[in-house]
Amino acid sequence: MSEQNTTPPGAATATRSWPRIVTALALLLGILAGLAFVLFDGSSGSRGSGGGRPANAASGLFGTLALPARQAPAIDLRDYLGRPVTLAQYRGKAVLVTFIYTHCPDICPLMVSNLRVALHLLGAEASHAQVIAVSVDQRGDTRATVARFLRARGMLGRMRYLIGSTRELARTWSAWSVGSIRVAGHPDAIEHSALVYGVSASGTLTTLYPSSFEPSEIVHDVPRLATR
Repeated sequence: MSEQNTTPPGAATATRSWPRIVTALALLLGILAGLAFVLFDGSSGSRGSGGGRPANAASGLFGTLALPARQAPAIDLRDYLGRPVTLAQYRGKAVLVTFIYTHCPDICPLMVSNLRVALHLLGAEASHAQVIAVSVDQRGDTRATVARFLRARGMLGRMRYLIGSTRELARTWSAWSVGSIRVAGHPDAIEHSALVYGVSASGTLTTLYPSSFEPSEIVHDVPRLATR
């Protein structure tokens, strides 16, 4: 007598769905942890004719303020050319830190392109800013893929793109409370926190920009971050 299938209808589908549910929940927790850096101040009102958000009244900055003010977490990695990079070496400059990967199909290229536009609009003021990208894909971000990515977006020599081993990168992700999860069944896809952090000249984590930031917001804030 053959054994009957006693699995309730839909149970197999539900079982297959669990990995994606767990992945989504883990990413959400990572993003929430990242948002713990900041206290949103409600300054996301209508955009003015200049293209940016209204500046925060107390700070004169467009980016959301990171409260309480605190030293930015350390970064101590190597860029894709093997050169050591620390956040401390850029004291005296405004530093824009983001977490991206080269195989990203949409958000990462958009963020990097908008950062390039901001640097262009800053003109001579761009010398007071440094853009740092930390990889969220230790496997896919190699010297070759990073070089192609930066060249395609006009950021060669303008962005320090940091890579490393899983252990090295995970230490930095944890310090910055960045979520990074490889999507099951899609080896080149990474779900991750997509933010830009503004660090002042004194090394203070000062502002936060969502992935939808406008270049004009960066242009407005960089000269102010460079003097704080």
